[in-house]
Amino acid sequence: MSLSLLFFLVIGAVSLAAAFGVVVSRQPVHSALFLLVNFATLAVLYVTLDAQFLAAAQVIVYAGGIVILILFVIMLIGGETNDFSAAQRTWSRLVGLGLGLILLIGLGYSAVQRLMPLPADSTALQGGAPKVVGLELFTNYILPFELVGVLLLVALLGALVMGRQPEGAGEGIPSVKASDR
Repeated sequence: MSLSLLFFLVIGAVSLAAAFGVVVSRQPVHSALFLLVNFATLAVLYVTLDAQFLAAAQVIVYAGGIVILILFVIMLIGGETNDFSAAQRTWSRLVGLGLGLILLIGLGYSAVQRLMPLPADSTALQGGAPKVVGLELFTNYILPFELVGVLLLVALLGALVMGRQPEGAGEGIPSVKASDR
């Protein structure tokens, strides 16, 4: 088994585990953080496919923008907070250490791969060149691109509407009233 195949399998397993965590997590903040991990591992997979621009766009747009928007909505609505027991904190630390070790191994492998010379035929490695992606986005895929923009606008407005509380609602939650201004 080659090292690149092993790296792909490890990153793919982490990505699938994070996607599973998004679905089964009871805490909305944990689901959002699992989603962030999933987006980050997808960006790593893009880098392994020599699509660096797509990886950067994945991190900036999805991990940076969408996850922050989701966390913003969760904080506006108010998520449940539970204290963790000592056993849960120990388990979380072990998982964090394991994932950190996997990250360090992956970064080391990527650094070693970058020191190797590139293949002679670099025309086959255009999987994510900004010029090619831009031309495709703004010629063949302009309608889906604009629809995504409208969808993000609607999601933002929905977050604002859901986060707004009627006067006097939320007894334990401080709200801004007209008399407080």
